[in-house]
Amino acid sequence: MVDIATRVYNHDWKIDPIVRSVLDTDFYKLLMAQTIYRRHRHDRVCFGIHNRTTSVRLADTIDVGALREQLDHVRTLSLSRGESTWLRGNMFYGKRQMFSPDFIAWLEEFRFPDYHLESRDGQYELTFDGPWIETTMWEIPALAIINELRSRAVLRGTRRFELQVLYARAMTRVWEKIERLKALPGLSIADFGTRRRHSFLWQDWCVQAMMEGLGTAFLGTSNCIIAMRREVEAVGTNAHELPMVYSALAQNDDDLLQAPYQVLADWQQDYEGNLRIILPDTYGTTDFLKRAPRWIENWTGIRVDSKEPIAGGEEAIRWWKDRGQNPRDKMIIFSDGLDVEDIERLHHHFYGRVRFGFGWGTLLTNDFRGFRPDMKLDPISIVCKVISANGRPTVKISDNPTKAMGPSDEIARYKRVFNVPEEKPQPVLV
Repeated sequence: MVDIATRVYNHDWKIDPIVRSVLDTDFYKLLMAQTIYRRHRHDRVCFGIHNRTTSVRLADTIDVGALREQLDHVRTLSLSRGESTWLRGNMFYGKRQMFSPDFIAWLEEFRFPDYHLESRDGQYELTFDGPWIETTMWEIPALAIINELRSRAVLRGTRRFELQVLYARAMTRVWEKIERLKALPGLSIADFGTRRRHSFLWQDWCVQAMMEGLGTAFLGTSNCIIAMRREVEAVGTNAHELPMVYSALAQNDDDLLQAPYQVLADWQQDYEGNLRIILPDTYGTTDFLKRAPRWIENWTGIRVDSKEPIAGGEEAIRWWKDRGQNPRDKMIIFSDGLDVEDIERLHHHFYGRVRFGFGWGTLLTNDFRGFRPDMKLDPISIVCKVISANGRPTVKISDNPTKAMGPSDEIARYKRVFNVPEEKPQPVLV
């Protein structure tokens, strides 16, 4: 097993880059990229980094030269022959050839496009502007780079034995969480921690710990390169990016209202089974479910994201019952800012009433909270979201106003079109 503390102590990015493969990304990125490739490859989309934790001044912490080095390194990456073979021949969600030959051929030729970087008021403004099929690929690597560079900056100068103790304590914390999770009957849980991980090596260690500690209760990891190397399932479905872009491309209010359902209509043509998981909260869950066409109720499940999870799960169960569906045949995925206490609470509440699973993210792969008061290693809430599509601003409202994004006039328009009620803001840890 890798001695992480020694690797950190002797760190040199040229032999240990943060992002080491095109496949060092989340599986949902590849699934969405294939849908984009088939329908919207020529639409132009801009992504940008947004640090919600404004108290952490990233531009004062992370050296701009180191950030450029890492970003430039990513632009040298290409899919290897072995990685291409894995994508072509591996079974994902019970299906071989999940990715079509023409999409794989495109991915083999893909190179990351250029970026724009500047600093302002202690934060980095990092944007990616170009064809949607290319800029979408930057989201996960960009977030992984910023989070790991921040970890490296905070740990710089820490002595060897201090690092050994730090990582020993962090390993103990993860293992104690796993021991608690082992007590939950019928648990289904996956690693969703790529975007805000402490480091690649740490995420890889956490996945191995989950494999050993949880056995078949561990479903797999969202990280493709770790899934390939550790021979576990690659898991994931889709994200808010799709409805945000489809909505921005809508020509009028009527098209805007239908855009989130058009996303699912296109997704249904591409994927089946457990990949048919509804993400309903981009512009408010309640109205989305109320207006949903009848065919959507036949999908496998729902992912509860920004709504308080018990309230969101209960709403999903009521909706299925109202539509004549049996909730016991359906699945709920919980994935927003979970830690072990949340997983235990949700498991106890919903066990036996519905199938459910957990995507455990930041507080699996980046929980170094409170080990030393002077060491600011607490995870931050940082995202890389769509800013515009074909020159039109994008909007996200969500069930939590704290996560709303977009120009104020467009947010007001979307609230009117989607009949969004006033919601109480909820704190966002990660």
